[in-house]
Amino acid sequence: MIGIFSAGIARIPHLEQLLPEGVARLASYRRVPARVSAIAVWGHRPSGNRAVAVARRRGLPVWRLEDGFIRSLGLGVAGSPPCAIVVDQAGIYYDAAQPSTLEYLIQDRAGNAPLYPQASRAIDTITRLDLSKYNQAPPYRGPVPAGETVLVVDQTFGDKAVCHGGAGPGDFVRMLETALEENPQATVWVKVHPDVLHGKKAGYLADAAREAAARHPRVMLLTCNASPYSLLQHVSRVYAVTSQYGFEALMAGKAVTCFGLPWYAGWGLTDDRHADAPSLAARRGRASLPDLFAAAYLRYSRYLDPQSGKAGTLDDLLTWLDMARDHCRERQGTLTAPGLSVWKRAILTPFLKTPDNRVRFGTSINDAAAGVVWGIKGERQWQQAGHDPALPVWRMEDGFLRSAGLGSHLHPPLSLVLDKSGIYYDATRPSDLETLLNHGALTDHQRARAAALRQRLLAARLSKYNLGAAFSRPAAAAGKRLLLVPGQVEDDASILTGTLGIRSNSALLRTVRERHPDAYILYKPHPDVLAGNRKGAVAAQDVARWANETVLDADIIHCIRAADEIHTLTSLAGFEALMHGKPVTCYGVPFYAGWGLTQDEYPCPRRTREITLDELVYQALIRYPSYIHPASGKPITAEAAVSYLETLPRGEMFIAKRKFSSAINAYKKIKMLIKVKLNYNAAQHL
Repeated sequence: MIGIFSAGIARIPHLEQLLPEGVARLASYRRVPARVSAIAVWGHRPSGNRAVAVARRRGLPVWRLEDGFIRSLGLGVAGSPPCAIVVDQAGIYYDAAQPSTLEYLIQDRAGNAPLYPQASRAIDTITRLDLSKYNQAPPYRGPVPAGETVLVVDQTFGDKAVCHGGAGPGDFVRMLETALEENPQATVWVKVHPDVLHGKKAGYLADAAREAAARHPRVMLLTCNASPYSLLQHVSRVYAVTSQYGFEALMAGKAVTCFGLPWYAGWGLTDDRHADAPSLAARRGRASLPDLFAAAYLRYSRYLDPQSGKAGTLDDLLTWLDMARDHCRERQGTLTAPGLSVWKRAILTPFLKTPDNRVRFGTSINDAAAGVVWGIKGERQWQQAGHDPALPVWRMEDGFLRSAGLGSHLHPPLSLVLDKSGIYYDATRPSDLETLLNHGALTDHQRARAAALRQRLLAARLSKYNLGAAFSRPAAAAGKRLLLVPGQVEDDASILTGTLGIRSNSALLRTVRERHPDAYILYKPHPDVLAGNRKGAVAAQDVARWANETVLDADIIHCIRAADEIHTLTSLAGFEALMHGKPVTCYGVPFYAGWGLTQDEYPCPRRTREITLDELVYQALIRYPSYIHPASGKPITAEAAVSYLETLPRGEMFIAKRKFSSAINAYKKIKMLIKVKLNYNAAQHL
């Protein structure tokens, strides 16, 4: 059991997951319980001195905690809680005066060696995705000097890593002067710390950099907030005192010069200029970059999975940070969404609102960065309202893993898509999804992730709405090809903009029968049509003429598994059937057609690649949609969305055939609207 006096440490969310040894709250006026085997403090903060004194009197070891090297989406000083911490039982990593647990782990090459492949993959992921300790900064978009550029890294004034790294204010000034002297032809960028940019702290180099810039026009003080690797790609060398930025530069393959004694110095990887560097190197010995990374990021750090609040891995955190950061970046500025119903406002708010933007639902579009509309119908209303045509219009629609129940019954969506160029079902123009499929080359990790997600969907039999009863292949279909024809909502925008010839369920059924007179045709009406909410019913005599059997309350995935082929206009069932390995014939141009995976009635010349199924799965289910957890209101990954859907009971298929079905429908919708409003209001206060 770990004893903690600090109220700040005790407030860390999910602390019990980061300290599974168990936590006991201590107070200065109470005796330390016998079950406490160590006392934890936060680094070398003075506030922990009393706790350290208590530990020494009791003969208990002191564990020092600190933020992990990949910490959070936002800044700690802005209130973003840590998703990773380090626990040091010997010292703390930034204190060069004595060995730390991290130092011992780096020296344990036998323990690091098995982790080298994982370390290599993680370094590639971190540098490629431009991830860091904090991840709120946008990529650098400023001017890039024509010649050589070197980077000088400032830190926050009073940073414990500076004084315990054997440095002080004079070392920062000396570092800047040395960078100018050693690189007489280079532009010298001086990087300001994010906490300083946020206005919470001061730095060491602001005055010295301004004075140097007055003498040397090639000195540039970078006061913009920019992500680390977007800057590092433009520089050849990095000068640091003890900043973590120095290690990130090593990961990016840059030469690093240290004027303090950080944890990554003294191993033969850096150019060390501190007077005590030789003695530190003698104590530490030689180590490789994989040794440092494996020890620091994989063995020394402890991680939370931000989505579940459970203990997680570095991979869990990197995956979530990449997704959550993109989610925020894609919604920057003031967004206006006029003309939406109360229901649409309720479901769009968590998908649009981020900590750094504004969302308005009024009619004013002043100062707006973009207008947000619901699909093509909303876009048309926007245009008819006469809004500024220069203002970008973004379209939102339901995602492909939506809910356990119908949207027309006001079941809230687990996923929505936000498309800035078109919308996935509109084949008359490009969409963001089409662009991703045309140009998005996947890494090995992304392909493996898509394959794993697809297998989970198959095992759990998940679909868009996840409702309906079990179904098996009819005995009457024995010896015949069973063709599944999924019905659609006939006035749906996907029919209006995704078809060229056939545009009705009855015409599709007739065409399939004419082309396959000996097949066993299974017709499944769309759930929204069965519920009486949408248009698309086929006359009973026509169904009897062209189909062998109609299934009403069956789960679409059960029907797909029973079928030999799927014939569709633009139904999402065609995409789901591809994932189940079924041949699909498209009589329209859905988003999954034209890529070499389907038999297509009409070509789409814009779609220029043949892609694999897992490329389609990755872009359509992982990259393109946004997923929001209904309880927390926070973005989650596709995998977390699947985990949530797996916990829900199957939705009930409602078939409108009774006298009071309209009244029942209205009651269901009102009940669901109240539930969703209450859930979202509660989530905003978490």
